[in-house]
Amino acid sequence: MYYSNGNYEAFARPEKPVGVDHKNAYIIGTGLAALSAACYLVRDGQMPGDHIHILEKDPVPGGACDGADIPGLGYVMRGGREMDNHFEVMWDLFRSIPSIETEGVSVLDEYYWLNKEDPNYSLCRATKDLGKDAGFQGKFGLSDKASQEIMKLFFTPDEELYDKPITDFFDDEVLNSNFWLYWRTMFAFENWHSALEMKLYIKRYIHHIGGLPDFSALRFTRYNQYESMILPMVKYLESHGVQFQYNTKVENVEFAIGGGDGPKREHTGVGQDTILKIQATSGVFKRNPYSSPTKKLAVRLDIDHEGEKSSIDLTADDLVFITNGGCVENSTMGSQNSPAAWNPDLKPGGGWDMWRNIAKQDPSFGHPNKFCSDPQATKWMSATVTTLDGEIPPYIQKICKRDPFTGHVVTGGIVTVTDSNWLLSWTLNRQQQFRDQPKDQLCVWVYGLFPDKPGNYVKKPMTECTGEEICEEWLYHMGVPTDKIEALAKNHANTVPVMMPYITAFFMPRAAGDRPDVVPDGAVNFAFLGQFAETPRDTIFTTEYSMRTGMEAVYTLLDVDRGVPEVWGSVYDVRNLLNATVKLRDGKPVTDMKLNFIEKAVLGKVLKKLDGTDIATLLKEYHVI
Repeated sequence: MYYSNGNYEAFARPEKPVGVDHKNAYIIGTGLAALSAACYLVRDGQMPGDHIHILEKDPVPGGACDGADIPGLGYVMRGGREMDNHFEVMWDLFRSIPSIETEGVSVLDEYYWLNKEDPNYSLCRATKDLGKDAGFQGKFGLSDKASQEIMKLFFTPDEELYDKPITDFFDDEVLNSNFWLYWRTMFAFENWHSALEMKLYIKRYIHHIGGLPDFSALRFTRYNQYESMILPMVKYLESHGVQFQYNTKVENVEFAIGGGDGPKREHTGVGQDTILKIQATSGVFKRNPYSSPTKKLAVRLDIDHEGEKSSIDLTADDLVFITNGGCVENSTMGSQNSPAAWNPDLKPGGGWDMWRNIAKQDPSFGHPNKFCSDPQATKWMSATVTTLDGEIPPYIQKICKRDPFTGHVVTGGIVTVTDSNWLLSWTLNRQQQFRDQPKDQLCVWVYGLFPDKPGNYVKKPMTECTGEEICEEWLYHMGVPTDKIEALAKNHANTVPVMMPYITAFFMPRAAGDRPDVVPDGAVNFAFLGQFAETPRDTIFTTEYSMRTGMEAVYTLLDVDRGVPEVWGSVYDVRNLLNATVKLRDGKPVTDMKLNFIEKAVLGKVLKKLDGTDIATLLKEYHVI
C-alpha cells in the first residue's frame, strides 16, 4: 500500500488482485469505516459480494452515523458530520456509490451540485444575552502571546506531546479567546484532551483557518448522515450480494501468534512519486513501538447472535476487518419526559470489550484503556429537538437570519451560546433533515460540552434533564420570553436527549502505539478499522479518517495496485502557512507584532535582504508584511 496524489492514479482502475476469488472477508461493524472497507473490497478488490460477510451488533447499520424516526420517541440524531472538499478518500469512494435519490448520478455528484448551488456559511456563529449576536465579527481575538503559543504547539515534535493535555501548552491567553471558543465547540475539544491531536488538527486544517469563524470551509449533506451516506453504501453493497448479519456481536477475535515472521510489507510501493516515497521511508510516519515481525494470524471469531453463541474458524484466506472501540458505545436515549440514563459499564460484544480481549493477545494491538477508562472525561450530551408547528421557528429565524423552511442552508453550522453554563451549541442543517419529515416541522440538533453544570434557566445539570427541560434551556438562550418557554417546550416541540459516555474517547491524551496500526506488522489476514486505528497525518472524529482506514486496510491485505490518496498536503504549502499566520492574527501583518529592540532589528535586516525577491512578493501577497 502506498500514497499518491494528483489525478493520474485517482482515475485509474486497478487490475484484479491475484487469488481474490478464493478469499472471504468478515467485517465487524457497519460504521463508515466498515462499510468503506466492504465497498473497496467490491470496487477495487473485485471480491465476489457473496464472499463478504458483515457482522453488526445492532439491528440497523451505520454505527455513529445515525438518524431515525424511532417509534415512541421521535426523530433522533446523536451527532452530525461536517465535510470539506479535501476529504480525498471519501470523494474517491462516493463517486462510485449511486445516489438513492436521483437515478444515474453518484452520491458525489449529488453532493457537489448541492453545495455549489447552496454554499454553506453562517450568519451568526455565536450568541449571548438571550439570543443576541455575540459580536465577534469573525475575529479570533488572539494576543501576540496566544499566537506564539499556537505556533509553538504547531512546531513541537510529536514525541514531546505524547500523553500530554492541551493545557500543558495553552494558558488563558488562548483558552479565553474567541479562537478557542470557535475551535472547541466546532470539534468538541475539552481543555484536558490530547495536545498531540490538537497539533494534528491545526496541521490538517491549516487551509481552513480563515473559514472557521463563519463555517465557509464546510460542506454538508442534504439529509441526515444515515440517509445521505450510510443508506446509499448499504444499497450498493446489497446490490453486489454482500451478506449483512444484524444483532450479531463479535465478543473476541482469537489469534495464533508465532511460528516465524509474518508477511513483510513495505511502507511504500511502485508508482509512488519521489516526494511521497521520501516521506514514507524517512521515519516521519511514526511506527508502532510495540510492533514485531512475528506472524499474527486471526484464527477464530467468537460470536453471540441474539443470545446464541457460536464460532467461525478462519484460515489465511479469510480476511478479518475489525472495528475496535466505538465513540457511541453505551449511548442511552431519554425522551420528552425522561432523562437519558448514565450507563458507562462496558458489556461483552461491544467494541471496547472486544478490543480489550484482542489487546491482551499482542502488545501491537493497542491499549484500549487509554481511551475508555474515564467516561467522565469523554462524555457529552446531545438532543434532537423537533418543532411541531410554527410557534418556535420565528425565534430560530431571528438568530440565523434565514427562513428555515426553504430547504437551503439554515444556520450554516453550530450557533454557540457563549454564556451558557452547559456551553450549549445548536444547529439546523438543510430541512427537512429526514426524507419523511413533515414539511411544517424542523429538526434541530443541540449539544452541551459541560453537561454536569446547572443550566441557566433549568437549574440542574443537563444530565438530569428530560427532553422538555433541555428544550426549555435552549429556548431561554434564544430569547424566548420566560412566560412562554414552558408551554412551547411542552406542547410545540418534541425533544429526545442522548447521553454518550465515550463520544470523545479518541481525544484522550495518548502516545505512539496506543492505537494499533491499520495492518499491524506481521499480520497475515486482518486489519483494524475506524477512529481507534492508526493512520499517519489524518485526524480522528471525521468521516474521512474512518473511510481512509477502510481503504488502507483493503489495499494492504489484497495488495491492490493503486495509490491511496494522501492526506491533503496543505501543511506543506507555503501559501496556506502564510495565509493562516495572518488569519490567526485577524489580518494583522507579522510586522505589527510587539517585538523588543533586538527582534525588530533582526526582522528589519531580514526584510531588507528579501526586498526585490520573489519571497518578498509572496509575503506581501498574503499580507504577512
